[in-house]
Amino acid sequence: MTKDIKQYNSKLKGEDKKICNILVKEIYANLKEAESKVWHGHPVWFLDGNPIVGYGKLKASVQLLFWSGQTFKEKGLKPEGSFKAAEVRYTKAEEISTTHLTKWLKKAKKIQWDYQNIVKRKGKLIRLK
Repeated sequence: MTKDIKQYNSKLKGEDKKICNILVKEIYANLKEAESKVWHGHPVWFLDGNPIVGYGKLKASVQLLFWSGQTFKEKGLKPEGSFKAAEVRYTKAEEISTTHLTKWLKKAKKIQWDYQNIVKRKGKLIRLK
């Protein structure tokens, strides 16, 4: 785990900390080749400079976000924002299904939209791979 992600998780308390510790363990186990860092204040994993998955503490929950998640067409993920992102929110560690999480992370490797160049393309997303 990177120093900045470890520091991010260490500031959390109670159930939020449990949730994030499970998420970070599963993400690292399934995205070994990914670069990770705290980006815009939240832990995010990248493949070839493209954001894939991240999580962050919200007011009443922890949000797990997949940048290309709407394309996964998986139950449990809800559309987020105006592009291709999808999310799931957790309030208790027991809500996390590591089976679903592993499936989503595998899809995150295979199904990617080019967020790295979205500004250059003036908001137009192109599918990668």
